[in-house]
Amino acid sequence: MELKEAVQKLALEFIDKAGLTAGQSVIVGCSTSEIMGKRIGTHSNADIGLVVFNALFEVFSSRGINLAAQCCEHLNRAIIAERDVAAGYEIVNVVPVPEAGGAFAAAAYSSFSDPVALESFQADAGLDIGGTLIGMHLKRVAVPLRPDVKFIGDAAVTAARTRPPLVGGGRAQYDESLM
Repeated sequence: MELKEAVQKLALEFIDKAGLTAGQSVIVGCSTSEIMGKRIGTHSNADIGLVVFNALFEVFSSRGINLAAQCCEHLNRAIIAERDVAAGYEIVNVVPVPEAGGAFAAAAYSSFSDPVALESFQADAGLDIGGTLIGMHLKRVAVPLRPDVKFIGDAAVTAARTRPPLVGGGRAQYDESLM
């Protein structure tokens, strides 16, 4: 399966398993080095970053789901998002490049119509392609998902959705649709 097709298959399955709807946000971390079978942070590839970004953006945006891209550790895992998605978050000044920020985040920055960088973000769900550690940018209670697409290239895929925290005790009742 070619890269674009594999990423789109993953995105469609993820939307379904996470129960994502229009207006929600997804954080994606992606190591192009890991996709190529190399150690994360060692072989950033702009072409692969752009293919993965475009494939995800096409699927998510067609359903009204907001895509945010996590930079690598060299930029303290800053987030790249569209300005309107960033409302309420503090904007920071940095432009990701493949060698500092990662090829996927650089592709997001060059492709979004009005990109901004954020120091923190709280997404409704997340995809991690290649062990980029997206958990810090998910809402507080993450629920692991197990996609059938387990690898993109050589990069392992992990995924999560979030749910509201449960409060109360033994007598509390909960809305099952939020679980």
